[in-house]
Amino acid sequence: MALVSERIMMRVKAFRYGILQASMIALVMAFSYAASADNFIMIDPNDSEAEIISKAANLSPSKQQYDWQRLEFTAFIHFTINTFTDKEWGDGTEDPVLFNPTEFDARQWVRVLKNAGMKLLILTTKHHDGFCLWPSALTDHSVKSSPWKNGEGDIVREVADACREEGLKFGVYLSPWDRHERCYGDSPRYNEYFKAQLTELLTNYGDIAEVWFDGAMGEGPNGKQQVYDWPGYYSVIRSLMPEAVIAIMGPDVRWVGTESGYGRTTEWSVVPVEMSAQDKIAAGSQQTESPEAFRPKDLMDKDIGSREKILVADRLIWYPSEVDVSIRPGWFYHRGQDAQVKTPEKLVDIYFSSVGRNSLLLLNIPPDTRGLIHENDVKSLEGMRSILNDMYDVNHANGAKITATSTLEGKNTRAVCDGVNDTFWIADEGTESATLELALAVKRNIDVIMLQENILLGQRVEAFEVDAWIDGEWVRVTEGTTIGYKRLIRFKEISTDRIRVRILKSRTNPTIAEIGLYDSPLEHE
Repeated sequence: MALVSERIMMRVKAFRYGILQASMIALVMAFSYAASADNFIMIDPNDSEAEIISKAANLSPSKQQYDWQRLEFTAFIHFTINTFTDKEWGDGTEDPVLFNPTEFDARQWVRVLKNAGMKLLILTTKHHDGFCLWPSALTDHSVKSSPWKNGEGDIVREVADACREEGLKFGVYLSPWDRHERCYGDSPRYNEYFKAQLTELLTNYGDIAEVWFDGAMGEGPNGKQQVYDWPGYYSVIRSLMPEAVIAIMGPDVRWVGTESGYGRTTEWSVVPVEMSAQDKIAAGSQQTESPEAFRPKDLMDKDIGSREKILVADRLIWYPSEVDVSIRPGWFYHRGQDAQVKTPEKLVDIYFSSVGRNSLLLLNIPPDTRGLIHENDVKSLEGMRSILNDMYDVNHANGAKITATSTLEGKNTRAVCDGVNDTFWIADEGTESATLELALAVKRNIDVIMLQENILLGQRVEAFEVDAWIDGEWVRVTEGTTIGYKRLIRFKEISTDRIRVRILKSRTNPTIAEIGLYDSPLEHE
């Protein structure tokens, strides 16, 4: 409980000092450092309602954002001096001699994550305590001053190499708040220091797929509040690693607004530009000390991209959601939490509530003091993967006969069941509602439906219902609002040989890339 309270209060402080200040420049940053011109659009004061809706419907992700979204499930690795002090946030006075993961094995980390189905690993290369997991030339407060490998080791190097060997993408978290560095608070000087550290990470460790920032900020030893040079940071990244997405204090990826692991049931990737102001994102987060902090509840603004929101915007951006959560109550390893690892069933529920709600899941797995992912965490991840593998093993939509009430000339309904995201069905122009019916060869037990839009054409669907043919009539089994890149919905198991998806409302002619029908091994209502 104390660890949870400590993290909450630290986060509140970070918001007060960092995120609110940074939001003043975030609107400009979203455009100045956008990955492409396709993922934002201006709204003219003379645009009609129909023209605004059309602009929103046709906004699409940049290549970097699209490639990132398709990863679906990624890993956060919180590992630093805090692992050895049993703290969540260090204060920068920790002696590097404490850092000594005698059984450190980056390949064990990567094997565990790959087996769990994760596609990218983001490493905390430097947390707020300022301790660097690489032998930075800019400070001695790093692994080179530790007894681990006699000061000759490099955690970042070994993790990056292990990721490449196993085909995982590699990303870095670099805290802007450095509670050890003496020049912190001397804003111009520290900003150059921070950009130099970024440069070390982005030039010495191969391809970096994601650079992850938070807005943590405080006063330096001089008593002055640090002012971050976000434009300068972004410029370094775009120059050295242009294919990387920048999250969360950045123009490419948005924090969902909670650390519970549960995203919105209506999640728009197209939002008003004001959503790139970090105080807007942080406003729905836990702001007060509470034992409820990490329980699955909706702590976010429910409406961020509806028609009502976009019709009063002056600019729109493609700004997709990332959902972060830890497999344990804390973000760093604590022996006292070995019995509090989330169960496989809980992790599956989080998966459905993040990946299954048009978001990417960033699941934190903190290695222990040995430098290994603990056996309890490994067991839960294996259990989660087993459940998902069992579910995904057979897509009952494969081979179905598919008909639609409307299809654009040149497109084929069979595309929604071919297992290829780049092919798609689309309704005729001018059509904002349509029905797809799937006739199966035989009756199947089904309790999960997967829907995917072709987001390269935009996010369009606003409301849908799913019916099953049961006992000679159509029975509604579930419903939803947004789809986006992926929507997964569980419902009470049915036995049927006919399913229909009724798109009730869409911002322009709807498009579906994939439909999946599955039978989950888990019981649920």
